[in-house]
Amino acid sequence: MDQASPSFLSIGGREFRWGERTYVMGIVNVTPDSFAGDGVGTDVDAAIRQAIRMREDGADLIDVGGESTRPGFQAVTEEQEIKRTAPVIGILSRELDIPISIDTSKRRVAEAALEAGAHLINDIHGFRRDNRIARLATKYDVPAVIMHNQRGRKFGDVIVDIHTGLKASIAIAVEEGLPRESLIADPGFNFGWGQDQALEMLRRLDEIKQLGLPILIGTSRKSTIGAVLNLPVEERLEGTAATVSIAIAHGADIVRVHDVKEMVRVSRMADAIVRKH
Repeated sequence: MDQASPSFLSIGGREFRWGERTYVMGIVNVTPDSFAGDGVGTDVDAAIRQAIRMREDGADLIDVGGESTRPGFQAVTEEQEIKRTAPVIGILSRELDIPISIDTSKRRVAEAALEAGAHLINDIHGFRRDNRIARLATKYDVPAVIMHNQRGRKFGDVIVDIHTGLKASIAIAVEEGLPRESLIADPGFNFGWGQDQALEMLRRLDEIKQLGLPILIGTSRKSTIGAVLNLPVEERLEGTAATVSIAIAHGADIVRVHDVKEMVRVSRMADAIVRKH
């Protein structure tokens, strides 16, 4: 039986009302090796300018990450990741009127970001690598994005695998005192999936709604788009637009993107069709 989804979630003092419209999360990679080619390295000023431009283009949230998660990525130390992200988050939390998210799976990085003013934790391992991140979210009274990461796991049925992973993350959250109403589910597009499975995930995205959580999805410029269209990362805008539209039609509440201005327009058009808004 489907679980009832919460109607809204407060993030950084702003109310996100699920089902009314699609929210757009802008990606700011404070890394030199982002797969998408948009990393600003360790240039704090460049990261700030990028985030401000995204806000002007219509972003509802900004997600700041200090370590690439591309396949075969080069891991960085907690100290390096903190040095990259905390100063940016500190400035953005004062300069922008929208919530700032920290994209990390490291407890100390998450805590430094929260101390700097982050309003949301985005964990690509959904607390399954370190349950203390859920404890941090409880301590700081912030919501969290829990992603199902299929890397290193055997394939079964795409939706069954995602449900299994996300249910494990929900259980960890609740055990650590973070209510499920504070969670946002991410099925993990291209995180350990093959091309066919990634596309199936989009076709069946509405089945993830059975968990009763709002859905965030990040298809922007991903390798599946490149494989289907045989295009390099800098030419995947139209492919991204198609995946964002399909995701919205199948229930996505937040889309995580690099090209904010364009995807805000795509989301508004899709909402006009799907949500009649």
